[in-house]
Amino acid sequence: MSMVTLPGLKDLIENISRERNLPRIAVQSAIREALLKGYERYRRAQNLERKQFDEDYFENFDVQLDVDDEGFRVVATKTIVEEVTNSDHEIALQQVQDMGGDEAQLGQEVVLDVTPDQGEFGRMAAMQTKQVLAQKLRDQQRQMVQEEFQDLEGTVLQARVLRFERQSVIMAVSSSFGQPEVEAELPKREQLPNDNYRANATFKVYLKKVSQGQQRGPQLLVSRADAGLVVYLFANEVPEIEDEVVRIVAVAREANPPSRHVGPRTKIAVDTLDRDVDPVGACIGARGSRIQVVVNELRGEKIDVIRWSPDPATYIANALSPARVDEVRLMDPETRQTHVLVAEDQLSLAIGKEGQNVRLAARLTGWKIDIKDKAKYDYAGEDTKFAAARAKYTLEVDDSDEEEFDDENQEELFEEEIFEDNNNDDQE
Repeated sequence: MSMVTLPGLKDLIENISRERNLPRIAVQSAIREALLKGYERYRRAQNLERKQFDEDYFENFDVQLDVDDEGFRVVATKTIVEEVTNSDHEIALQQVQDMGGDEAQLGQEVVLDVTPDQGEFGRMAAMQTKQVLAQKLRDQQRQMVQEEFQDLEGTVLQARVLRFERQSVIMAVSSSFGQPEVEAELPKREQLPNDNYRANATFKVYLKKVSQGQQRGPQLLVSRADAGLVVYLFANEVPEIEDEVVRIVAVAREANPPSRHVGPRTKIAVDTLDRDVDPVGACIGARGSRIQVVVNELRGEKIDVIRWSPDPATYIANALSPARVDEVRLMDPETRQTHVLVAEDQLSLAIGKEGQNVRLAARLTGWKIDIKDKAKYDYAGEDTKFAAARAKYTLEVDDSDEEEFDDENQEELFEEEIFEDNNNDDQE
């Protein structure tokens, strides 16, 4: 078999592998693809017969790299036919038999050496494949970086501000594969209002998603507003969480409130199975030292740490902290609606500025919370109202069930009629 020599191929592979931090097999794969692309361009340029080369015309061609002998061969997989109409894809049965393939049959495939002459192709191969090789190596590197970051989805990374594009901040995060930094996008909706995104400033960011881009390779979407960032910061700062003595049950975060007059705020519910451990105290730390680290990283965001409880009423009362709750009435456990009764001086605190406190408490607990002034609360009237609503809801459900039951009965009757008709026909 003929071979196009590539002096220094072994050293080239070693150098690229070391410089770009890529496995040798990945470098060899990139070189093979580049040489194949070079052969395709060579054939298109040398198209003296004016053949029509479709996009998939060269799919049956391949390059075999010989690292030890520092060269390569081009091979083509051809189908055995009686009469050849396309010599790139087909070979005559008689020709195969003349080459020693006595047992060859029509329709079988054979792999043949189609390597061009060294003089014709050697110099052109080097020129044509240089640019393609650089692109293929970049693609290999991007793919490995993408695979690395896909494993890191849902974790927190250190990022540095590079530049600004429209309303997004383009940041750099570190990668262990060749490229010291990989670009990530921090969209406007994922930014914190109190952050100062000046050039080269560093932030902890939550990696939300990794997707393959059209041209630029891996596209990293990072966030400063995701609740996962709060969970990470607490887990990193509170040893009891890392040791699984304290667990974070739920988080509700409003990093970008609907009004600029309301600041970012988070409620986090924690619990423990160890009676000797105070989960809230563990997260806050001595004189608030632990929670202050989290607050500083989030640029002053308000954080309420509350105790989770299996009792919904207790959990809801805790979630409305710092307001003092007098009574929690679970009006409809099925639809999870509740009335929370507070003193008049606690109303505004329980609701919060522009409803933020009760909104976060509802998201944290999963209950629809209605804050009521205890002094003006009509127990009998509210009970009657909910009883009527409940009865109406039950009636609607029953009617729906009856309709389904009637439909099923109709289907059964229809099937019985058909069965009887068939029997009558058989008897006749």
